[in-house]
Amino acid sequence: MLVFENKFLRIADRIYGTIVKIGSNLQSTYLLYLRFVWGHQLFLHGLQKFTHSETVIHFFNHLEFQHPGFILYIVAFFETVGGLCLFLGFMSRLAAIPVIIIMISALFFAHPESLSGWHLLLEPNILIRQDPYPFLVTSLIIFIFGPGRVSIDAWLKRWSQKQPKY
Repeated sequence: MLVFENKFLRIADRIYGTIVKIGSNLQSTYLLYLRFVWGHQLFLHGLQKFTHSETVIHFFNHLEFQHPGFILYIVAFFETVGGLCLFLGFMSRLAAIPVIIIMISALFFAHPESLSGWHLLLEPNILIRQDPYPFLVTSLIIFIFGPGRVSIDAWLKRWSQKQPKY
């Protein structure tokens, strides 16, 4: 820890330390919010694919996918299970991997205009407005930072550390 002789620098250091502490304590709350909102929505999207399978198969046929029925059930399964895992904070990082792959694929195949040419750099709002984008960003955040302290993953970690080691 730095000790400043200048009174102004000491005060500025103390204020900055307080701001960092507040921000650090809000991390888990923010991750919980992301998981609840977007995990729940992803779960509902997966269920909707199961219940409206004919519409989704027609859309996949329009994209000229081979075996659209198989792809439908794979995507719907990973969206439903991945959304539930993100929502609960259970195996979050593992569940985020197939969701990231599915959302990147959805952007490339279903929304190629948002990624073509210089649109990504010059007009990022086109990409941001696409349905897969918030799911992709949320999954990336959970994959990188984890689910936070308010999650089943964190509870299991705390519980396992209390168990005796043999």
